[in-house]
Amino acid sequence: MASEDSVSFGSRPNILIVICHDLGQHVGCLGAPIETPSIDALAEDGVLFSNYCCTAAQCSPSRGSIMTGRYPHNNGLVGLAHIGWEIGAQEVTLPMYMNAAGYSTHLFGIQHEHNEAARLGYRHIDESRRDARGATELLVNFLDQVRPGDKPFFVSTGIAEPHRPYEREGYDRDDPDALQTLPYLPDRPGIREDLAGLHGLIWRLDEAVGRIRAKLEKTGLAENTLFIFTTDHGIAMPRAKGTCYDPGLKTILAMRWAGRFEGGRRQEELLTNCDLLPTLLDLAGAETPDCVEGRSFLGLLDQQDYEPRDDVFAEMTWHDKYNPMRCIRTNEHKYIRNFGDRPLVYLPADIYVAPAGEEMRDEFYATRRPEEELYDLANDPLEMNNLIDDPDYAEVAERLRKRVADWMAETNDPLLYGDYPPTKAQRERLEQRQFDN
Repeated sequence: MASEDSVSFGSRPNILIVICHDLGQHVGCLGAPIETPSIDALAEDGVLFSNYCCTAAQCSPSRGSIMTGRYPHNNGLVGLAHIGWEIGAQEVTLPMYMNAAGYSTHLFGIQHEHNEAARLGYRHIDESRRDARGATELLVNFLDQVRPGDKPFFVSTGIAEPHRPYEREGYDRDDPDALQTLPYLPDRPGIREDLAGLHGLIWRLDEAVGRIRAKLEKTGLAENTLFIFTTDHGIAMPRAKGTCYDPGLKTILAMRWAGRFEGGRRQEELLTNCDLLPTLLDLAGAETPDCVEGRSFLGLLDQQDYEPRDDVFAEMTWHDKYNPMRCIRTNEHKYIRNFGDRPLVYLPADIYVAPAGEEMRDEFYATRRPEEELYDLANDPLEMNNLIDDPDYAEVAERLRKRVADWMAETNDPLLYGDYPPTKAQRERLEQRQFDN
């Protein structure tokens, strides 16, 4: 890692990450049937990545990969932080790297990587407001205080929306009878009801993005601030959050740095959110350790030399239930290895008890999940036709099956040695049936 004395502050941007909960790619600029003018404007001004995938379609494990550049089963955060899983004590986090690189590090709003935010390495923390308007207020107050000559800053602003519950006072709602439903779910009243509330939360989030960008412009910080907008995983709807299907794994990533990362470019290259950390370390003038599993895509951002990924991996182990699976996604195919006897589609608790979950749970829980799944993404983008037993796809299945097995072996995946039991404290928290995530 670089020391403060070894870097030139003037050549590096401030870095501002806004990360929300449970958004996936449900925004207008990525084709969702919802108006998100501020997020769309960011995409039009900056660089939008359309094949950016999380490592796990659940909050803490995905965020842990952003924090460490490593897959969940390697960094230790294989389940929810409020249940008791943690990033390993030996892991170095993004704020720690940024501290060493001479940045001032700040957290505003929500984080979901550790029960004690200070252990993530931020030097300045204010979690007092976590909703879109409150977290944004904390951030804009900070931006008003930045002065010429200050250290470059690294700021993570966490916004709770659009996490469930979708039925909330003080938020607008879409018209459930007029909205367009999701292509991967049937058109049922409970699904429309949930989407109507979800859209209201996303509109509030979009408002926050617009306010933050306006403040960057007003303070003059936009010229030397890399603004990043992203999320942890897909929307909290059946067949999205808590699965290895694309509605769970594909997430928004939009970035803008005036004069460098701009112009409304749309990049189709396959990325994983493990790749964000090494990219930011490159920008900060810091070295990326060999233990980091992500790859910098700074060359892609700069439209220079970049070797595209052939594939990315994803996983799930624990949420409110044990739901182990491992997955590989290429540009053409998706292979999922499922472990144990599980429902056809797992529904996290917050979805299971919601109107959309009520519509789907009998159907999903009446059928057991196959041990393996294989999808042809070009011909079946909704991942409805499992081709694992199709002889025409036998070669593809064997190749991807081996890639997953090799990856698990190379990374010493605990699933190789059997089930992954919780600790006593984690088990007690799980038994309390916490439905808040």
